[in-house]
Amino acid sequence: MNPTANALIYAATKSALDSITRVLAQELGPRKIRVNTIAPGGVETEGVPRIGIIGSEFEKEMVSNTPLGRFWAAGGYRAGRGVPGSEDAGWVTGERIAVSGGYR
Repeated sequence: MNPTANALIYAATKSALDSITRVLAQELGPRKIRVNTIAPGGVETEGVPRIGIIGSEFEKEMVSNTPLGRFWAAGGYRAGRGVPGSEDAGWVTGERIAVSGGYR
């Protein structure tokens, strides 16, 4: 996560989630339970237009810092879930998996 000004609470909760993920991975690993966090970039959900993000300076800044140059469609979360949930990823646990269009 790339912390930005005026996002203290957001940055703190994301950091806490990373720590929780690592601790749960350690605690649950012996029971063969893997724990990972998916860290999306800008996602256009039904709430995004409602709270005024579309067309805002925040949206413009986020899109300009995303190499793919757009927000992610809400249904796109499936793209990030497939790999960590597969048997091929059986060695992946305690990780933050960025599915962000390159946004950092």
